[in-house]
Amino acid sequence: MKKVLVLGGGFAGVEAAIYLKKQENLEVTLVSDRDYFYIYPTSIWIPTGETTEDKISVPLNQLASKHGFEVIVDAVTDLKAAQKVVTLQSGRVLDEYDYIVVALGQDKMTAEGIENTLSICGKPEEAGELKLRLDVLVAKGSGKIAMGFGGNPLDSSAVRGGPAFEVLFNVNTMLKKKGIRDNFELTFFAPMAKPGQKMGEKALVMMDKMFGMTNISKKVGSKITSFEADGINFADGTKIESDLTMFISAGKGHSVLEASDLPLSEAGFVLTNDYNEVEGFEGVYAIGDSASLMGPEWRAKQGHVAEVMAKNVAYNIFQHSQKMNSKRSYIEHLNILCVMDTGDGAAFVYRDNNGGKMIPMPIVGHWMKKGWGWYCKQSKLGNIPRIPGM
Repeated sequence: MKKVLVLGGGFAGVEAAIYLKKQENLEVTLVSDRDYFYIYPTSIWIPTGETTEDKISVPLNQLASKHGFEVIVDAVTDLKAAQKVVTLQSGRVLDEYDYIVVALGQDKMTAEGIENTLSICGKPEEAGELKLRLDVLVAKGSGKIAMGFGGNPLDSSAVRGGPAFEVLFNVNTMLKKKGIRDNFELTFFAPMAKPGQKMGEKALVMMDKMFGMTNISKKVGSKITSFEADGINFADGTKIESDLTMFISAGKGHSVLEASDLPLSEAGFVLTNDYNEVEGFEGVYAIGDSASLMGPEWRAKQGHVAEVMAKNVAYNIFQHSQKMNSKRSYIEHLNILCVMDTGDGAAFVYRDNNGGKMIPMPIVGHWMKKGWGWYCKQSKLGNIPRIPGM
């Protein structure tokens, strides 16, 4: 029986462990630095009180019990990929595996004063802190709130823009329901001239309409120089005053991978072929945010792409273990796909090589995304069947 070690307990790592166990004669161990799987796309409702961290988390031991893989809750501190040797924070050394699947995610780019911000895509507890800070402003009855995201000039795929839009629109909806929206200044900011351009030109026009309809100000096209407790400074000499700043930093390579012997892109992501194999390192694969994403300029690191990679790698490892030369690539599955929630509706966003579209879905869109969150948790636990393609 071949042994597979999966490093990381996010979308890519968990999906890989689940689908590896669907193959025959594979013993699978997953290593994660936390003991739960966190459904990041639904964390957008934590700041507004529509959900909690517990409700959108799935204990890894439950997933392991259901699907038959082993879990080690510990942080990876060192990886020698050529030797397939992994060292954990506890000092434990894992060195008896035939295959390694790297799914450690990514680190975040830093900026001066970043400690004055919170992120919906950072550590899970930051979402709870956002709620506490927002509750204080709601109790006060007024305030200035700024939310935005940054980019990585070395890798355009390492941007998390959608959640910034979603949290901002959800806060707008919450304040309207409380009857105090007119007492708040809401501002979106980003250093690039056309944030959200990956979605396509039509989507950009619709986003501007949404900002206008919700009276949300926009500051784009100028480099962020620093964050302060009371706002954001820009290279053009302007400053946005803010009582609460949410900022989603762009991704960069994970520190453990940057210190490893793996081949990396300029941005620090693991270089693979389109089968997610690390060439020159037999039996080593990289998936999800850890991998350097191939494809067109508009490509983006998203959960559904990470899951496609995970399923493919499970298939590819099994085929390799059986000495079969059949492999699956993720390239044909590259697209941007999301339901951008606003708290009282949503917009369906899709982009591929044929262009992009953004379709408004008033009211029903919000409940569609809520339904997806329920489906994600229950299907991972095996309580309901998986829908093909999801």
